[in-house]
Amino acid sequence: QVRLVESGGGLVQPEGSLRLSCAASGGIYNINAMSWYRRAPGKQRELVAVITTGGMSNYADSVKGRFTISRDNAKNSVYLQMNNLKPEDTAVYYCNLKVGVGLYTYYWGQGTQVTVSS
Repeated sequence: QVRLVESGGGLVQPEGSLRLSCAASGGIYNINAMSWYRRAPGKQRELVAVITTGGMSNYADSVKGRFTISRDNAKNSVYLQMNNLKPEDTAVYYCNLKVGVGLYTYYWGQGTQVTVSS
């Protein structure tokens, strides 16, 4: 059974940093894109960052220059380094894995809370 475990969330002051991690287990193969989404209170879920198998990445405009997504294919893991955090970054962050070749399955982590507040 595929399982995604996230870690690294917490409470941080504005301009601080956090690093989120997401590790997949359970015999998962052919991981394609790996992504981070977030859902802020009262808002819809939004895509924060995505990284392809080849390492190309893309970011939401609101986090460009502050967040960096990376992946370790040997560990089936994806990371999100978040710097210069702002109160509006407060949200539950979810990792997402696109798995398969041609026909895809999407897996979600359980979510980790990030709170930016002084």
